Amino acid sequence: MSKGLVTIFGGSGFIGRYAARTLVEKGWRVRVACRRVGPAIDVRLAGPPGWVDIVQANVKDRASIDRALEGADAVVNLVGILFEQGKQTFRGEQADGAANVAEAAAAKGITRFVQVSSIGADANSKSPYAQTKAAAEEAVREAVPTATILRPSIVFGPEDGFFNRFAGLARAAPFLPAIGGGKTKFQPVYAGDVADAIAAAVTSPAADGKTYELGGPRVYTFNEIYDIILNTIDLKRFKVPVPLFVVRPFAYLTGAVWRYVPPFCWGFLGNPPMTGSQVEMLKDDNIVAEGALTLKDLGVTELESVEAIVPGYLWRFRNYGEFHQPREA
Repeated sequence: MSKGLVTIFGGSGFIGRYAARTLVEKGWRVRVACRRVGPAIDVRLAGPPGWVDIVQANVKDRASIDRALEGADAVVNLVGILFEQGKQTFRGEQADGAANVAEAAAAKGITRFVQVSSIGADANSKSPYAQTKAAAEEAVREAVPTATILRPSIVFGPEDGFFNRFAGLARAAPFLPAIGGGKTKFQPVYAGDVADAIAAAVTSPAADGKTYELGGPRVYTFNEIYDIILNTIDLKRFKVPVPLFVVRPFAYLTGAVWRYVPPFCWGFLGNPPMTGSQVEMLKDDNIVAEGALTLKDLGVTELESVEAIVPGYLWRFRNYGEFHQPREA
């Protein structure tokens, strides 16, 4: 017997795949709503036959949202982007998209709603990413007052775009840029722990209308994260302090280039090295605020650490393979 049906918008992404598997384990049937169905077919492996379905939906298209919500008992919105490209903008995907999903859910009488936001969401931020995350929270709460907001710090796991990205940079470059002096603090949280938080928020009425900040068991500076990466992949690289005012013009330029570059160039360009929005976010620490509700308040207490998980997938960046033993730091 299932507990009901949960529609996950953005369920084919990094966190969404963990969330789908965890929700099935907790007894929920899952419907993954995503723009492109083809690349998401393997998400069906998150559960037994019939427990995970995939539908095409775009958060900017109300008709497709309504179809994805047919018969749903709960909704999780994970849709978000790290940089703008073509028609995918922060305003359209994160703010307007969340509003569309929440309004459609409210119209169908769905009160169990989980909006996955981000630590640093702030309407007054200079970062469009942070601004639209805050706008999404406000729109969701207005449409569905019982919605639960989850704000994770940097999320890590084998498929992440953070540790993998900087490990790749370390392999390719003779030095690592310590932006802002490398003093910005992060509280990385494992994707599986975020998925547990999503499942708890969907299941527990006690989470209705509340906001939780999700951080891992330890706080690190940017330089300390670099040290972990370099030690794991057994490379020596200089960390060069780069003031924010130096990197900001370059970041805004690359962000603009990646946004307006023709679609046929996307495949070989990859992700931008840095955008203006990301630089603005680096001005502030990305850690759980004092007094905030946390993973512990959702019943998620046994947290995975960076030291326990990250070496298990960064070994591929070593020069000599998985079983090569790194030098002592």
